[in-house]
Amino acid sequence: ENVPNVGKIGDVLNVSDGFGRNYLLPRNLAVLANERSEAQFEHNKRVAASRLAKAKEEAKGVAKALDGLRLSVTRHAGEDGRLFGSVTNFDIAEELGRQGYAVAKSQVRMPTGPIKTIGDSTVSVALHTDVVVEINVSVYGETA
Repeated sequence: ENVPNVGKIGDVLNVSDGFGRNYLLPRNLAVLANERSEAQFEHNKRVAASRLAKAKEEAKGVAKALDGLRLSVTRHAGEDGRLFGSVTNFDIAEELGRQGYAVAKSQVRMPTGPIKTIGDSTVSVALHTDVVVEINVSVYGETA
């Protein structure tokens, strides 16, 4: 694990016996450096890299499907075009879910915060750290 002010994942460090024995090892923040643990670390590193590459490819596929998508959301609004409430990242993720795209609300990035007026907006969806797609959200108002 990354340990602040000590080291990062993969670092081989010399620490005092007490710090290692009483803090790092019991909390599984570190392992003793030997040939076996280094080989295990390298194996875990390769597995994680392949898992990340696979996740990135899956995210690119979803991004291709989302590219150019226009969502329509209807909310109660006043005469001046202001919404009673707002359209949040949760609402957009929920609407994407209804259309068959599994997107968490934390992946929806609202550039200026929640949408509070009727009209069109552009929202970013971060499917992976390197894969971000823009979608258009049209908010329509209905009166009571």
